[in-house]
Amino acid sequence: MPDSHVLFVIGGGGREHALIWHLAKAYPSASIYCAPGNPGIATLATCLPVPAADLAGLADAAASVNADLTIVGPEAPLVAGVVDVFEAHGLRILGPSAAAARIEGSKVFAKDLMRRHMIPTADHVAFDDPQSAMAYARNLRAPSVIKANGLTAGKGVILCGDAGEATRAVQAIMVDRVYGEAGRRVVIEERLEGDEVSVFALVDGEATCLLPVAQDHKRALDGDRGPNTGGMGAVAPYPLDVAMLDRVRRDVVERVASAMCAEGAPYRGVLFAGLMLTRDGPRVLEFNCRLGDPEAQVLMPLLSAGLPDAFETLRAGRTRPEEYAPVDGAAVGVVLASRGYPERPETGLEMDGLEDAADDALVFHSGTATRDGRLVTAGGRVLTVVGRGRDTGAARTAAYRAAAKITFDGVHFRRDIGARVPGVVTVARGERH
Repeated sequence: MPDSHVLFVIGGGGREHALIWHLAKAYPSASIYCAPGNPGIATLATCLPVPAADLAGLADAAASVNADLTIVGPEAPLVAGVVDVFEAHGLRILGPSAAAARIEGSKVFAKDLMRRHMIPTADHVAFDDPQSAMAYARNLRAPSVIKANGLTAGKGVILCGDAGEATRAVQAIMVDRVYGEAGRRVVIEERLEGDEVSVFALVDGEATCLLPVAQDHKRALDGDRGPNTGGMGAVAPYPLDVAMLDRVRRDVVERVASAMCAEGAPYRGVLFAGLMLTRDGPRVLEFNCRLGDPEAQVLMPLLSAGLPDAFETLRAGRTRPEEYAPVDGAAVGVVLASRGYPERPETGLEMDGLEDAADDALVFHSGTATRDGRLVTAGGRVLTVVGRGRDTGAARTAAYRAAAKITFDGVHFRRDIGARVPGVVTVARGERH
C-alpha cells in the first residue's frame, strides 16, 4: 500500500491508539484519521467527533476525507453492521460483516457453530429462561463458567467454583441484568484447566495467517484474583512449540474459517480466538471479531509488516500461514486503572509523568480526556504502558519502570504481568520445557 494513502480508524481506546501507532510507523507518509479518537491518538492522527455507534456518520466521515481504507477497532460497530453500511456506500473497509461478526455478538451462535463443525471447545448448555438456568446451576457438581450471550466489553464471564456461585451468577446476569440486554441468554459451560492464550489471525474466507500469540491477564488483582475486567495487561509472544501451533492453526483457525464459509458468512478481518491449552490440546473459550485490548498494545510493536499490506498479500494468495512473524524481542503491557475499576471507576483525575514514562516505554491511551489543557482520567482502564526488550524479562522491566513514573489519585495496576510466562508449551500434555 502506498505511504500516501488515507487511512481511517474507528474507535477511541488503547487498541486503536496502538493500531494507529503501528500504521503511522508502517506508512509514515499516510494521512490517518480516527473517530472518535482520544488525546493520545490525537498526537498521531486527526480525530473526528463521530461516535463509533453512528454507522451512517462514520461512513459519511470516511467519504469526506476520501479514505482509501477503514479499519475497525471495537466489536460493537462490527456486530451492528458497520462493514455492511460502508460496503453499501462503496467504501473499502477491513472487518467482518454483521453476519460473520455474530461469532462474537452471540456466544450461543459461536458455541453452536463449534458444535456443528467439530471445533474443540468446552461442553455447554444455553438458556433463555432464568428459572431453567438456575435449576441447572443448582445441580452442578463441578466448577463452571457462566457467560452472558451478548457483548459486555469483555466483562460478561463469571468463573464459579460451586453450584451456589453458579446460581448467583445466573441471578446476576439474567435477573438483575448487570450486563443489560446482553444477559437475556446465558451459556453455562464446564470450567477448563490449563494456560489461557489469545490467538489472532488474519482471515479472508478460507485463507488464514497467524499473528504472534499473546496472553491477557483478565483478573483485577495480582495472582489472578478479584473480578474479571476488560484486561489488566498482556504479554507477547507467548511460547508455543511447533506442534501446538500447528494444532491451533489446523483445529481452530482454519476450521472456523472454513465453517464460516460453509455457513454462508465468509469471514474477513482479524479473528481472535481465546483458547485454553488443556492437557488434551487447545479448546476454544470464545471467538472475537477484532483485535483484543490490551493484546493489541503488545502485538502492534512486534509486527514486521503493515496490517493493510498483510491483508492484501493474504488475499492475493502470496503468503503462507507462518510468514507473518514478529520482529525479534518481546513486549509486556501493564494497564493503569482508576480506583474502583471495574465496578465504579473514578474519573476526572489529573495525571502526571507521561512524558517521563515515554522515555522507557510506549504509552497508549484508553480512558483519557483533556480538561483546561490538562490530561485527566475518563474511564476505568486509563493507560497501557508497554515495555519492549530482547525477552519477556527485559520488556517487563521496562514496562514497570515506566509505569512507576505515572501518577494520578487512586492509580492501581497489577505487579505480576509477565512474571509467570512458562517455557515452551507443548501439544502432548501441556508440559513445559
